[in-house]
Amino acid sequence: MGRIRIGKRTVNHQPLIKDVVPLQDLNNIVFGGWDIFNDNVYESAMHAQVLDASLLQQLKPELEQIKPMTAVFERNYVKRLDGQHIKKAATKMELAQALMRDMEQFKQDNNCDRLAMVWCGSTEIYIEESAVHQSIATFEKGLEENHPDIPPSMIYAYAAIKMGIPYANGAPNLSCDVPAMVELAKLTGTPIAGKDFKTGQTLMKTVIAPGLKARAWV
Repeated sequence: MGRIRIGKRTVNHQPLIKDVVPLQDLNNIVFGGWDIFNDNVYESAMHAQVLDASLLQQLKPELEQIKPMTAVFERNYVKRLDGQHIKKAATKMELAQALMRDMEQFKQDNNCDRLAMVWCGSTEIYIEESAVHQSIATFEKGLEENHPDIPPSMIYAYAAIKMGIPYANGAPNLSCDVPAMVELAKLTGTPIAGKDFKTGQTLMKTVIAPGLKARAWV
């Protein structure tokens, strides 16, 4: 990772982040995840065109080894995507249980001491907090009954928190930010965090930039 500035800007004290925060060495970390497309991480990254292709080429052997597990997905919540690499089940509770099995198997296959989950999926449709989100009991009942106010991101969050796996939300979805998930996190002693990876960028695109345009500032 990069460096961090400590102290006043006039003081040239910029140690490496890893020398300040006790981060794990990358050689001790295994990456895995789910995707609605079955492309490996190298193929997916090349298709997304977010990172420079020359950088991805340097990491190609490692990235090609990371192949996604079948994902929990329902197009009603992300209407512009339509993948086929998805899990099938009668209820959302069964989907959550399938995710838990995936996590257990991943931990076993890779000899991991512990896991952590970060939601990196696409932003889902807007959902307001409702009665189904108010307690563990109402939420689990909702999973059994396929309640429409429980999107895939919440199923992932529930599965992770239920297993005591720290969960961070990287999209502006409700995800773990409802009373039921907070209650479950307290019960299992699981850290939860996050509302978005790029709130500043979103603010620029949705508020500041349109505001400047409306005022015709140049």
